[in-house]
Amino acid sequence: MKSLLNASRYLVLAAVTGSLLGAAALFLYGLADVVVVIARTLAGGEVSTMASKQLMLYFIEIFDLFLLGTVMLIMGLSLYELFMDCDLELPARLQIRTFEDLKSNLVTVVIAVMAVTFLGQIVSWNGEADLLGAGAAVALVIAALNVYLWIVRSTKK
Repeated sequence: MKSLLNASRYLVLAAVTGSLLGAAALFLYGLADVVVVIARTLAGGEVSTMASKQLMLYFIEIFDLFLLGTVMLIMGLSLYELFMDCDLELPARLQIRTFEDLKSNLVTVVIAVMAVTFLGQIVSWNGEADLLGAGAAVALVIAALNVYLWIVRSTKK
């Protein structure tokens, strides 16, 4: 029974593979999207305030794709490092030793994704949506996540 339970850790390879494939798909899609946006911009030839605002919005949305791909990559690498008991040659910031490290990294990237998503809402704001309410909600969630990170870091010391 002990060997079966010990071998069950290899089940996490499904999550690792899925995360890495998801990250690759998001990065490749984002790259293709960058090429398409640049090609359309150069082909359109229109230079105006409205066109530049739309271009900013496109790139903010593309950056959101890259951030989500980064989350998937970090999760895949972290799960592999935690369950397979090996040391990957990762930068110190990405080295995961405990589930607390994994959660802290995830929370940090989620904060960035929320901020970029809200920035996209600001840029595309048409004056009708309740931006103040959405901003307050995002700010409260980000504040709560930062309090969580502060508590985790203070208990480590």
